[in-house]
Amino acid sequence: MTSINSKARLITLEGSEGAGKTTALNVICEILQQWDIDFIRTREPGGEPTSEKIRDILLHSEHLHAKTELLLMFAARNEHIENVVKPALAQGKWVISDRYVDASYAYQGGGRKLGFEIVQWMDNFIVADIQADFTILMDIEPEIGLERIKNRGQADRIELESMDFFHRITNAYREKAAENPDRYAVIDASKTIRQVTRSIQLAFIQHRDKLL
Repeated sequence: MTSINSKARLITLEGSEGAGKTTALNVICEILQQWDIDFIRTREPGGEPTSEKIRDILLHSEHLHAKTELLLMFAARNEHIENVVKPALAQGKWVISDRYVDASYAYQGGGRKLGFEIVQWMDNFIVADIQADFTILMDIEPEIGLERIKNRGQADRIELESMDFFHRITNAYREKAAENPDRYAVIDASKTIRQVTRSIQLAFIQHRDKLL
C-alpha cells in the first residue's frame, strides 16, 4: 500500500505477452476518468528517461545473464519510482503502471528461475512501501498469448524465449495472485474484448470502496 499520500493510489497492470494489456490499460483509464480521478499512466521497464534507456538494453541486448537482467530491472524501477511514481503520489495523483514489481517475480523469479526470495529482497530494498494498492492480472495461457503477437513485428529478446519460460511466468503470476487475493483481480484475458472490458469494470466496482 502506498504511504506518501493517503488519497493517492498505485494501480498496476500485469500479464504475459499477448494478454491484451494495452486494451486493459485504456479501460482502466476510462474508469478513472469516470470517477473524476487525477492520474498519470506509466510503464515498466521505462516510464522515465534513464529507465527507458535501460528498457532498450533489457529488450534488445543479444544476451543478458539472468542476474544482470534482474539488477537492470530494479535499477530501472528505482529511477521510475524516485522520479515518476513518488512525485505523482505526493501530489495526490493516482498512478497506473503497465507492469510493476510483480513482473520481476514472474519474469526473473519464475521465468529465469531465480526464485521469489531474491526478488523479495530487491523488492524490500528498492520498492519498500511504494506497493500497489490494486493489481489487474490479465491471465492467459502462453500458447494463446504468443499466437496473438506472432504477427506484431520483430520479436524482442523476451518474446523469443521458450514456451516453458512463459509457462513459468504464468504460474508465477498466478502464485502471486493467490498469495494476495485482496489486492489482485484476475481477468480471463482469453475472452472477447467486450467480456474482458466488463470484467475489469466489475473488478473496479468491487474494489471501489477500498480505493476511494
